[in-house]
Amino acid sequence: MALDLTPQDDPEQDTPERHAVAKRSTLVSVVVNLVLTTVQVLVGVFAHSQALIADGIHSLSDLIADFVVLLANQHSRKEADEDHHYGHHRYETAASLVLGGLLLSVGIGMLWSAVYKLGDPELIPKVKPVALYVALVALVSKELLFRYMLAAAERVRSSMLVANAWHARSDAASSLVVALGIIGNLLGYPLLDPVAALIVGFMVTRMGWEFGWDALNDLMDRSVSDEQINEIRLVLTDTPGVQGVHDLRTRKMGDMIMVDAHLEVDGELTVKEGHDIASSARERVMKKLPVLDVMTHLDPVSVR
Repeated sequence: MALDLTPQDDPEQDTPERHAVAKRSTLVSVVVNLVLTTVQVLVGVFAHSQALIADGIHSLSDLIADFVVLLANQHSRKEADEDHHYGHHRYETAASLVLGGLLLSVGIGMLWSAVYKLGDPELIPKVKPVALYVALVALVSKELLFRYMLAAAERVRSSMLVANAWHARSDAASSLVVALGIIGNLLGYPLLDPVAALIVGFMVTRMGWEFGWDALNDLMDRSVSDEQINEIRLVLTDTPGVQGVHDLRTRKMGDMIMVDAHLEVDGELTVKEGHDIASSARERVMKKLPVLDVMTHLDPVSVR
């Protein structure tokens, strides 16, 4: 499953509306996952379906993840303070890291449980038909939830919400596998139920690793894409008075970008004139791109 689907960040979207949309979509997810977790686990135990129980535990991980997102959404909007001079934007990245770790842990647990059952096939019971009905309802519910959350994430340009939406999609895909496993068990192939749980475990583990690794790289000051770097360089170079740009560096700060750059200006200019050019370059970049701040250093050059 492709995960690199985060839209290009929009600097105009870091507003109260963005946080309101994040909160609303996450609360919808909380309600859906609370209901699904309860129904799937209870019916899974009653119907003797390990796959449905595993899917219910996955829904529980979604529920916990939703609370993590709500917490991060609340904190990331805080202004800079004495302890956080650059604001709290990395709360979103930290939340994505927690989501990844959560998925990874749940996936490994699913794998362990499924392998244990497959090691002793005689212990695999016959699944009751009600498990299939619940799995199909869960499949439809999770797919609709994914589409709703992804649309909200793309509208407000939030990588954290995109991660949470794809978390919901992983649950939809797992419910499909679970439904197929239950069908196989009902048709007389009991091994297919724990096999379905095993496949779900692999899916969840893989997504958890990728989300967690991506967030970890952002926390280690990974630069933005080459496309965004070139766009930043172009905006700086096109600023009146800037003769050249070098030592351009970037790092992620949540969904925003921090920029450091050396600007080449006419060495005959006054300090005030050079300062005005640097200020203009900074304002142009921050208006054009999702840039939180631009630190500039002026290098005098001869233009004669």
